[in-house]
Amino acid sequence: MHILVVHNRYASAQPSGENKVVDQEVALLRAAGHRVEMFERRSDDIAARNLLGKAAIPLLVPWNPAVREELAARLRASRPDVVHVHNVFPLLSPAVLAACADAGVPAVATLHNYTQVCPPGTLQRDGRPCTECVGSAPLAPLPAVRHGCYRGSRLATVPLAVSLSANRRLWWSGVERFLCISAAQRDVLVRSGMPPERLVVKHNFVPEPGARRTGDGEHLLYLGRLAEAKGVRLLMAAWDEITAGGGVGVPLVIAGTGPLEREVTEWAAGRDDVRYVGLYDAAQSREAIARSVAVVAPSTWLEAFGLVVVEAMAAGVPAVAAGHGAFVELVEDGVTGLLHEPGEPASLASHIRRAAADPGRNREMGRAARRRYELGFSPAVGLERLVEEYRTAIAGRSGGGEDPPPKGNTGNESADSRRGARASRGDGDTR
Repeated sequence: MHILVVHNRYASAQPSGENKVVDQEVALLRAAGHRVEMFERRSDDIAARNLLGKAAIPLLVPWNPAVREELAARLRASRPDVVHVHNVFPLLSPAVLAACADAGVPAVATLHNYTQVCPPGTLQRDGRPCTECVGSAPLAPLPAVRHGCYRGSRLATVPLAVSLSANRRLWWSGVERFLCISAAQRDVLVRSGMPPERLVVKHNFVPEPGARRTGDGEHLLYLGRLAEAKGVRLLMAAWDEITAGGGVGVPLVIAGTGPLEREVTEWAAGRDDVRYVGLYDAAQSREAIARSVAVVAPSTWLEAFGLVVVEAMAAGVPAVAAGHGAFVELVEDGVTGLLHEPGEPASLASHIRRAAADPGRNREMGRAARRRYELGFSPAVGLERLVEEYRTAIAGRSGGGEDPPPKGNTGNESADSRRGARASRGDGDTR
């Protein structure tokens, strides 16, 4: 097939699981013989714009007419079979969907977060889960503006809220298949009124790491963005409790960058039981995971997926993860890892102790995690699911028309979606 991938790349200064997923899918498709082209914008380029150019960006978030014209011309010239849309914020906008309609090319969209129902995409406010904007009303994003949910600013939240409201019907009518990265995410989006028969579960895949754990591991590992929503402060509080009780015999390694970097650096300074190592590259990340007793994923927001958990599975390493969001379908508690009470430092501390206290049981969980990866998250599974959804979109089997279907599950949920949900529950991978 001939596929055009549309993506606004996140800033390179901070780790982005979304950028990683896009790059891995493109490489997978090309290796399988498909022709893949890119239509990209890069958030890194914003810094090079003049003052007027920077000031204009919020106005282009809901709609960028130049992008519509450029992409439509590209599509007419190259005639791909399908367009795969990932992130469109802030430089592309939903105008990419109008370009697909202009050129008559079907579109598939991967939903990496909750931006279809929540302007910042996190379903979180003030460090706690929030679903105030989850609803079918056209003005549903108003609470986000009132609370200034994007970067703590009402002004910065307005363009996102306007885009969500103004382009709601365009998303519903302009996308043949929405690829949800977990059943938990799909459930939220269906409750919000999105068309259920177009929402299918397609988990992200993870490439073979090339390195697997061979011993018991030499550290606990947090690998990701240093942000409140990722549970970094929760982890620090839990680790202080563990240290006060005598420790677990191995240090905590924290790898990543983000808004809490200074706080983490100061907290870790002068300690023998904590190492803050900054941002790892891909090879360093794989090596660190393979040397872990467990990977810790204590997110306080409802993760739509959780890439680092599956990367740990691929290396035969169990995870200690928050028991909500997508983690409950990725981690089978006590079998492939451990699930702690979300937002509770004492629970997180207790589960970290459990992961480190019994090496034999830990090795069993690691082996089970690896089997779960092979059945549900390997490149072969990822390729099969991608191509299957592209073919469905091309054939137009998801329906059409401008009006969204009635709210709720109409009974037309696809067999693909049901299979994805079964696999996420651990009922066997039939994909």
